[in-house]
Amino acid sequence: MNTSPELDSQTTALAAEMNQVKQQFLAGLPDAVKQTMMQAAQKLAASGVGERAVNTGRPAPDFALPNLRGASIRLSRQWTRGPVVLSFYRGGWCPFCNLELAALQRHLPDIRSLGAALVAVSPETPDHSLSTAQKHGLEFEVLSDVGDQAARAYGLVFVLPEALRALYQEWGIDLPAWNGDDSFELPIPATYVIDTGGMVRAAHVSMDYTTRMEPTAILAALRDIRA
Repeated sequence: MNTSPELDSQTTALAAEMNQVKQQFLAGLPDAVKQTMMQAAQKLAASGVGERAVNTGRPAPDFALPNLRGASIRLSRQWTRGPVVLSFYRGGWCPFCNLELAALQRHLPDIRSLGAALVAVSPETPDHSLSTAQKHGLEFEVLSDVGDQAARAYGLVFVLPEALRALYQEWGIDLPAWNGDDSFELPIPATYVIDTGGMVRAAHVSMDYTTRMEPTAILAALRDIRA
């Protein structure tokens, strides 16, 4: 769900990169696995979870989470200093999340030049969050939301279906180990651009985890805030 229609037409490098990885991934899957994944996606869409998510024009829920150094980072303190780009991602095990994080890092100088801070949040344990950040050389705040409390406040949490849990295990993705609990909860990937009053000025919430907010769209939203 892109809440800025004028940004939907912007197909840039990140979208192309993600689509290429998606096609390569699907090409190697048996038809039965593709069917299982499609049914799970349809079930998630029918649940309406994305419709309950925080969206443009609403106050951004505040939270405090530990960063890679164990310090508690409160979101509202960030937005009192300047706009905030807040990204919820599934985890370092997700190739599409890794593409997004790498793209955000590449655009970090542009984001900071507009006076904004970048904050990424996932349900990974602090150790796994650190590994993800080191893997991509991330120079922005990466916060650990074990238990998905922050993601829950934004209406983003869903439970991974049983059928997909078995597939993830086959692919070597041990979510309980990554996230430190056996809830199998994950956040819908989402990006928010928040102004200095704590209001969401732009949002991208998509139940399709292979799509993310384009960095160009993020920068456009930040420029609108400055205008």
